[in-house]
Amino acid sequence: MNSSTTVSVDVSDAVIDPRKVLEALQPSSKEVPADDEPQLRFRRTDRTARLTGFQIHSLGAWVPGRVVTNEELEQRYGFEEGWVKRRTGICERRFAGEGEATSDLAVQAALRAMAAGNVRPKDVDLLVVGTFTPDYTCPSTACLVQDKLQLDAPAMDVQAACSGFMYALATAAQFIVTGNARCALVIGADVNSRIVRPDDQRTAPLFGDGAGAVVLKAADDSHGLICYQLGADGSGGAMLDRPSGGTSQPLTPAAVEAGEHFLRMDGRNVFKWAVQAVTESILTVLEKSGYTTDDVALFVLHQANMRIIDHAMKVLGIPASKVYNNLDKYGNTSAASIPLALDGAFSEGRIRQGDLVLMCGFGAGLTWGTGLFRW
Repeated sequence: MNSSTTVSVDVSDAVIDPRKVLEALQPSSKEVPADDEPQLRFRRTDRTARLTGFQIHSLGAWVPGRVVTNEELEQRYGFEEGWVKRRTGICERRFAGEGEATSDLAVQAALRAMAAGNVRPKDVDLLVVGTFTPDYTCPSTACLVQDKLQLDAPAMDVQAACSGFMYALATAAQFIVTGNARCALVIGADVNSRIVRPDDQRTAPLFGDGAGAVVLKAADDSHGLICYQLGADGSGGAMLDRPSGGTSQPLTPAAVEAGEHFLRMDGRNVFKWAVQAVTESILTVLEKSGYTTDDVALFVLHQANMRIIDHAMKVLGIPASKVYNNLDKYGNTSAASIPLALDGAFSEGRIRQGDLVLMCGFGAGLTWGTGLFRW
C-alpha cells in the first residue's frame, strides 16, 4: 500500500497556474521563489547517478580555418586593448566561413572520430548532437548530419547550450548500456559567431566556433560514468539568453533592428553562478563516488573563461598541471568545448586507458553537467 499523502489539485481551468499546482503538491517547499527574489546562487542538488558499461571508443575534432585574433577585434570594433586576454585568457578564436554551418563542422568532427576508430557509417546506429546554434529551427541539425554521413540511425538534437555535450553523452550512453545501440556517435558543435552582436565587447570576443565528436561502444562495468550529475535551474534563464526568434517572441523587423536576436549575457552574475556550479557539482560527484581530487588524472572543464576555471580550481585545491585548457586558442565554443578539449588532451597523451577524467559543463538554461569518467 502506498502510504504517501494524496493531494487534490484542481486542474479544471483552461489555463493552469503552475505555481498554484506546485504549492498544492509541495506546500512547504521553497523551490518556487517569489517573482522578485533574485536567483544568483547555484542550486546545489545531491541527485547523482551511475552509468557504466560503455567507453569512448574514438574521438575527433574540427575548427574552421579562419583565425580571429584579439588584435583584429580591437582594430575593427575599437575594443579596449588587452581587455579580452586580461579578463578571459582568450587570445584567438575560430569563425566559420560564409556558407559554413553548424552541421558542416559537426560532420568534419564526426568523420575524424569515425576514422580514428575505424568506424564505418553502417556501424553507427545512433546519433546525438548537442548544439544551441542549429542550422535551422527544423529540421534538426542531427538529421542534416545523418544525411551528410549517410547513416542508418535515429538522429536527435539536445539543446543544453554549453552543457550540451554532457547532456548528449549521457543520453547516448543510456542506449549503449541498455543494449539498444551498439555504436553511438555523439557530437558537440556550435557556430557562436552568428548569434553574438559583433560590436559587443563584453560578449562577442568570448565565443568561437568548433565541433568535437566521440564514438561510444559497450565495455565492461569498470568503464563509463562512475558518477554524474545533470542539472538545470530555469529561474536563471534570463542571465544568458536570446530574447527573439522563438514562439514567445517571434522574430520581427523591429526585434532585429533592436538586436534582440543576438545573445545577451549578464556577465557578472553568470561568472558568480558558474564558479559555484563548477565547485559544488564537482564536490558532489566526487563525494558520491568515493573518490577525491587526487584520484582524478585530468580535469576537463567547459572552456568559458580562465578566471572561472582558475578560481574554481583554487577553491578545490587542484593544481594547474591536472587541468586541460585550450581556451586561449579557441575561446568559448559552447557544446563543442569539452569534446574539443578531450580530443586535444587525448592527442597529447594526457589521457590513458583506465584514467579517471572529470568533465564539467555549465551554461545557459541555466544548465550543468558534471561526470567522473573512467576511460
